[in-house]
Amino acid sequence: MPALIRTARTTGLLYLGLAITGALGFLLIRPRLFAADDPGPTLANLVQHQSLARAGVAAELLIVVTQALAAAWFYRLFRTADARAASAIAAFGLINAVVILVSAALLATALDIALDPIGDAAASIQLLYLTSGNLWGVGGLFFGLWLIPMGTCVLRSNWMPRPLGFILVGGGIGYLLSAFIGYLAPDAHAVADVLVLPATVGEFWMIGYLLTRGVRAHALDQAPSDRQPGAAPQTMRLAGE
Repeated sequence: MPALIRTARTTGLLYLGLAITGALGFLLIRPRLFAADDPGPTLANLVQHQSLARAGVAAELLIVVTQALAAAWFYRLFRTADARAASAIAAFGLINAVVILVSAALLATALDIALDPIGDAAASIQLLYLTSGNLWGVGGLFFGLWLIPMGTCVLRSNWMPRPLGFILVGGGIGYLLSAFIGYLAPDAHAVADVLVLPATVGEFWMIGYLLTRGVRAHALDQAPSDRQPGAAPQTMRLAGE
């Protein structure tokens, strides 16, 4: 299998892992533990469901791992197509991984306080969970930002369908707007949800394409040969040049 195809499929697997762990940790486990309107049930849930709470922390750690590795592999995949945009994917992805790492530490601290209470344990735990949730909210900026250079790389390389590139760029912009709307107009949930739909479509299309096709056939002629270790990368023949 050509090196570029292997890199593309590894990137797809890591991106799929990010999607699965994100859904597991933030969408499934967190709502079962965190009661937004009452600190008491949150404390009780952590005490009664310690294993689930620990699984929530582990899920966020897996998000960090898959996000960081996906960022690195996206750079490896697209660096010869557009080095600047590929570097931006890696940078924004790694920053988002650090944000979620802090969130994981807060959840772990909340569990420690629940099991060994100090002071007003319920209030402290609620504050930690609220801060964690807001880290996800502001971290959405970087998750949106990494989609824009990702779409740019798709368009510049012409290794994947061009509509995918446009959807990723538009989805990234929508994600950014959604993050701001979440704080400027917190009651406009429907608008925020609609704005992230293109990002969701683009992400799953990208995952599916990476896993099933990898890249278009002509990309293998444009990519540096993996049979010549140490050889200088060839100049990319970009679409339209």
